[in-house]
Amino acid sequence: MKQYHVKQYQATDYTSWNTLVSESKNGTFLFDRNFMEYHNNRFEDFSLMVYEGDKLVCVLPANRVGDTVYSHQGLTYGGLVYSEKIKLAAVISIFSFVLQFLKEKDIFQIQIKTIPSIYHIKPAEEFEYALFLTQSKLIRRDTLSVIDLRNELSISKGRMEGVNKGLKNNLKIMEEPNFDLFWNSVLIPNLEAKHQAKPVHTLEEIKELHIKFPKNIRQFNVYQNNIIVAGTTIFESNQVAHAQYISANEDKNALGSLDFLYHYLLSEVFKNKKYFDFGISNENQGKNLNNGLHFWKESFGASTIVQDFYEVETANFNLLENVIL
Repeated sequence: MKQYHVKQYQATDYTSWNTLVSESKNGTFLFDRNFMEYHNNRFEDFSLMVYEGDKLVCVLPANRVGDTVYSHQGLTYGGLVYSEKIKLAAVISIFSFVLQFLKEKDIFQIQIKTIPSIYHIKPAEEFEYALFLTQSKLIRRDTLSVIDLRNELSISKGRMEGVNKGLKNNLKIMEEPNFDLFWNSVLIPNLEAKHQAKPVHTLEEIKELHIKFPKNIRQFNVYQNNIIVAGTTIFESNQVAHAQYISANEDKNALGSLDFLYHYLLSEVFKNKKYFDFGISNENQGKNLNNGLHFWKESFGASTIVQDFYEVETANFNLLENVIL
C-alpha cells in the first residue's frame, strides 16, 4: 500500500486546491474555494488534502460538527475528489489514510453525500466501492430527475400544451445578469407562502457567486407585458445544467410559463450539454416523494438516478488493510 499524507486545508493552499479540482475527473465548480467559502461563517471548515510525497492527489471538501465530519453540508454533493490518474487501489488506500487521520483528530464518524454520476467527467465511482469496503451505512437516498440531452427530447403532450399557451400569451424569456427581480418578486414570496421556507442562498450570496462564476450561475426570467411571471436559476457545470431554483406566480398553469421556459432551455440553451438535472423531489431526508413535482419533471422526459448518503465510523479504516491482493 502506498503511503499518503493527510492535512487540513489552509488559506495558503488555495491555488493548489483549485488546480486539483479543475483537473479532477469528478469535481465541479462547487468545490472551487471561491464557491465553498461564500458561507464560511456558517460552517467550521474541515476540508482535507491528501499528498503522495509532495504531490497533491486528492481533496475532501468538508466541515466539522463536534465529533462528526461531513462532506460539506453547504454543498449539494461531495466526497473524495481526485484526478483521472488516480486508480481504484489508490482511492482505497487514500480513504484508509483519511479515516485514520480523522480518528486521530477524535472524529468518530464521517458522513458522505456522494457526487451523482452524471457530474463525473469520466467514470469515477472508486470512492463508492471504498465506502462499501468500510461497511458504510446508507442513511439517505434522494432521487434526481435527469434528462440525457444526447437523446431526442421526449416531452409529453401536456407539457407541449403549456408551451403553446406560453406562445399564445406572448411570453418572453430573457437571461438576466441581475437576480433581484426573480428573488424578491417570485422566489422568496412563493417559498414563504407555500413552505414557510427561504432559499438555500440569500440574494446577496447568489449575486456574489454569480460575480465569481458568471458562466456557471445563470438566471432566466419569463415576462408577460414586461412583468415577470416566472424564472429559474441554473447552475451549469462541465456536463450538467442543474435547476437550482424554479418558481412562478400563481397563474403559471394558465400562462404555461414554466413549461414555456423549460422547453426553451432544453431545446435551445442547453441542447449541447450531456445532461439536464431537475434536482430532487424528495422530502423528509429522502423518505417521501413529492409526486406532483416529480411527475412534472418526468413529463419533460426526465428519468431517475439516485444520490446516496453514507455514514462511516473512522475506526473502520482497518477494514481496508487487507483488501488489495
